[in-house]
Amino acid sequence: MKRATRKKIGSLIASTVLIMLASKNVATAPPPVLPNPVLYMMGSEFFQTGTKSFTRYVFDVLNKNDYPAEIFAAAPNLPPCGTNTKSSRTWVDFYDQRGKRLYGFCALPNPDKLTGIWFAVETDVVPPSYVYIEMTDRQTGTKYRSNLADTTL
Repeated sequence: MKRATRKKIGSLIASTVLIMLASKNVATAPPPVLPNPVLYMMGSEFFQTGTKSFTRYVFDVLNKNDYPAEIFAAAPNLPPCGTNTKSSRTWVDFYDQRGKRLYGFCALPNPDKLTGIWFAVETDVVPPSYVYIEMTDRQTGTKYRSNLADTTL
């Protein structure tokens, strides 16, 4: 085999290997980085269950439109939420300013449902001064933590 032919074959093999390595990196690129949620209080409302009275603190996420619908899709391949085997890929949990979990949502079907998320305490209990949410994408393990939002208007 001529030296020029061997050189061309060597270059072709090297180019093929480089293309394969480059395409591997593209295929395993991390998901796009999403912003942290911007939480704000919309209001509060009173309700009663049985003989107990509660205050529900209602919130919205200002930048909910920045989140793709697919991160809220039903995820039957992931662990269930109680008996709900079709809970969403992303769960949303409320925490007080010290990190104590207050309440959570595991079946929001799309980002629009971030309007009206809430937690409640008995009416005679002083609520936390500030709360935040964590949105956990269970498929990627990514957590998005909001700002601290005031619980008074």
